[in-house]
Amino acid sequence: MTDSPCHSSLYLPFECEIVSVTDLTPGEKLFRVRRKDGAPLGHLPGQFVQLSLLGYGEAPISVASSPTRDGLFELGVRRAGTLTGALHRMNAGDTIGIRGPFGRPFDLPRLRGQDLVLISGGCGLAPMRSLIQYCEDRPDEFGTIAILYGAKNRANTLFKEDLAAWQSSARFACSLTVDNSSDDQCYSGNVGLITALIPPLAFVPEKTIAVIVGPPPMYRAVIDELKKLRLPAGRIVLSLERQMRCGVGKCGHCTIEHLYCCQDGPVFWLNEIEHLRGAV
Repeated sequence: MTDSPCHSSLYLPFECEIVSVTDLTPGEKLFRVRRKDGAPLGHLPGQFVQLSLLGYGEAPISVASSPTRDGLFELGVRRAGTLTGALHRMNAGDTIGIRGPFGRPFDLPRLRGQDLVLISGGCGLAPMRSLIQYCEDRPDEFGTIAILYGAKNRANTLFKEDLAAWQSSARFACSLTVDNSSDDQCYSGNVGLITALIPPLAFVPEKTIAVIVGPPPMYRAVIDELKKLRLPAGRIVLSLERQMRCGVGKCGHCTIEHLYCCQDGPVFWLNEIEHLRGAV
């Protein structure tokens, strides 16, 4: 767990200004944010913050941008309740509270020099985007990078402009799929579960690491497909952002047996947790 620079308390939010708000889907928006004291957030890819609004409480939100970018940070937020509904009504210039960053990030030292398979589903692309941007900004540190993303349909596809750029980039091999395209006559891409994108991959298991971020029902099927390609559990990374509330291991809502997702995770290696009940 990482304390925020220039802020000694884990429990008091610091003020941040919303710089811009962008619609991602009918139910999700991207908030570009900066600290009012001018300090960087100080996060690493895979970490999250606790976002608060006076009178509405707080909620954990993944950071959707890389620390290699311009000093601001971005939060992709789905409208899911009272707090996120209030946030969706806010505009550039409004103030929010932030605690953090919190949690175990992606293990960048272990990822360096490896070929990467980055697999995300639904809103899991938000924390994955932080890692993708990091790899994009430091291309000499990583091998080949395959990006796989699955969404319910085109309307609910996050970061469409980013995905288009990654598809056209020589740095990435980017494949997309949607569960259903019946309502979009213009869509001509892959239709089906994200697991269908995995068997065509050609990689060397001894030099490849897969990273998975998405809804819990996706994990087991994706892991099974990766293991069919002989990728061992010690080379599979998962982000388990489930039922987190306080961010500092006090409330107990995010426990998996003896582990706290907010402190011991949310990023885990599969061989650390596959034996734990309810982990995947």
